[in-house]
Amino acid sequence: MKVTLFATCLVDLFQSNVGKATVELLERLGCEIDFPESQVCCGQPAYNSGYVKESKEAMKQMIDTFMDAEYVVSPSGSCAFMFHEYPHIFKGDPVWEPKAKKLAEKTFELTQFIVEVLKIEDVGAKFEANVTYHTSCHMTRLLGVKKAPMILLKNVKGLKFTELPGKEQCCGFGGTFSVKMSQISEQMVDEKVCHIEETEAEYLIGADAGCLINIGGRIERIGKPIKVLHIAEVLNCL
Repeated sequence: MKVTLFATCLVDLFQSNVGKATVELLERLGCEIDFPESQVCCGQPAYNSGYVKESKEAMKQMIDTFMDAEYVVSPSGSCAFMFHEYPHIFKGDPVWEPKAKKLAEKTFELTQFIVEVLKIEDVGAKFEANVTYHTSCHMTRLLGVKKAPMILLKNVKGLKFTELPGKEQCCGFGGTFSVKMSQISEQMVDEKVCHIEETEAEYLIGADAGCLINIGGRIERIGKPIKVLHIAEVLNCL
């Protein structure tokens, strides 16, 4: 099965280890990976900030980039959801709406793809640690991916899982929200860190780079001994 990787900006620029883990994991599960170098930002930051016209140029670039892909897989629920928004954004456009629909239909978040398309629930991973999991807003509320990460983590050997109190609460990142509303964002992420501490977890796991950078940055600044990992890194541990 051929998979085209939609790496996302944050993974490409700040968390290349997550991209590497994603590729290694999918290859181990029998996928052939393609990475088109013409991919750019999906347009979400600009679009959410009200720059609709400007963001559409990036979106068109992405639609053309992934036009021939069999499956598009991303280690980010938020960015994968943005591809699913394209048909709505280009609604009524006789050229771009049909293309956008085709892209949305073949785009999946990483854990969603493994469980729902590959039909795999145990990837053979081993990770001996106490962990908790942050459910990112876009991935759960908008993309609707809730069960897949839990199914995969449940089958990781040696992993001891504790549910995160207030898991439905935003971590305060929200893309440009954390920049425009920094004081509110800080209070939100502090509350998230307090909940993580309640679990006594050694590791916080998540599936969106933005959330993990935000929470991990706060954990580091206030000197907490909690480590942060993307779920791809955990599932790639043997």
